[in-house]
Amino acid sequence: MLPKVSVGRHCCASSSNIENYRPLVGDAIINEILELSRSLRGVRICNINATASGGGVAELLSRQIPIYQSLGVVADWRIIHGDKDFFTITKGFHNALQGAAFELTPAVINDYLEHNRLSAEALEGDYDVYVVHDPQPAALRHFVTHNSQKWIWRCHIDTSEPNQAVWEFLRPYIEMHDAAVFTMKQFVPPDLEMERVFFIPPAIDPLSTKNMELPLDLCRRVIADSGVNLREPILLQVSRFDPWKDPLGVIRAYRMVKEQRRGVQLVLVGAMAGDDPEGWGILETINAEVAIDPDLYVFTNMTGVGNMEVNAFQRGADLIIQKSLREGFGLVVSEALWKAKPIVAGAAGGIPMQFPQSYKQFLTDSVEDCATDLLYLLDHPDVAKSFGAAGKERVRGQFLLPALIRNEFRMIAQLLNR
Repeated sequence: MLPKVSVGRHCCASSSNIENYRPLVGDAIINEILELSRSLRGVRICNINATASGGGVAELLSRQIPIYQSLGVVADWRIIHGDKDFFTITKGFHNALQGAAFELTPAVINDYLEHNRLSAEALEGDYDVYVVHDPQPAALRHFVTHNSQKWIWRCHIDTSEPNQAVWEFLRPYIEMHDAAVFTMKQFVPPDLEMERVFFIPPAIDPLSTKNMELPLDLCRRVIADSGVNLREPILLQVSRFDPWKDPLGVIRAYRMVKEQRRGVQLVLVGAMAGDDPEGWGILETINAEVAIDPDLYVFTNMTGVGNMEVNAFQRGADLIIQKSLREGFGLVVSEALWKAKPIVAGAAGGIPMQFPQSYKQFLTDSVEDCATDLLYLLDHPDVAKSFGAAGKERVRGQFLLPALIRNEFRMIAQLLNR
């Protein structure tokens, strides 16, 4: 049987009640969620992905499922079987779907399909809807013989210009699903042939420990305890250690800033995901840079940095960076803006949709532009403050968890003709 992730309502009781979001998002969206949930009461949903921690998908599911359950919608979360070789392959698929080169050999194909076949055989439970996340379990549907359920493939990455060989291999398995979900229209490959395609951006949970309000003095104590100097400017990037997040480019931009602002510091915070063996090599490279720079810091979930500490770092930093080269959405952008923090970010994927229109000049395409924008915001604190305030209101209107739940309920109701 595929392992089930335990996400009980007791673990996040304050945010499992949809009514607690009403003061943040207003009556209309909460009332619609309640109405939709009544039509879906008793529906059984199974989410399937590759890891229970360390990535945006896991973070989203851990917040959504308790609310689904509190609304009377049965929701489970299961993890596919995989070993290091399988996850090396699927990380290669992940990168390839974002345009990277990848050698698709018969051995790779056989290994990928065999793991999906074994996971399909282990998939037990009586569900009405399966939501399959990203490329790792994309072939599950092919190996499941019972056909009465609805199957949804949820893509969280930028597949607008995929590696053609990998896409041509995966596309038939994806097209077996009843629907596909992308963050935005631009991500849909032009040759995808599916009757139902939905566009649903992710969202952050403002009541989670990662995003809830924290006193600034507490944030400063957390940062000081980590060894970072509170008397000098702090730049922060929170990301998986992934080449698409360009952590080495962030370090180069920081060093350009440091040529003019000598005391500036850079903090890199990242989670190590179980389905991402590539991250360890990148972390090793970053640690080599840390060893020669006393103002460069790196922290991970493996060193005791959890969601509360990330929250404190985001609130206590002077500027946030998210220099992604390719990005599905970039939850950390909404996290930063929700905390009213200005951010310099790559003009990639779903990041621009999160920026207030008046501050899109801080979307960057190069290391040099990133450094220039960081210096400008450090030198113009009034602009930084107004940017953060505008960003918070944009996130409030579009990228908080109730919006995601409403949109997914609408989709499921449509698929089930409810």
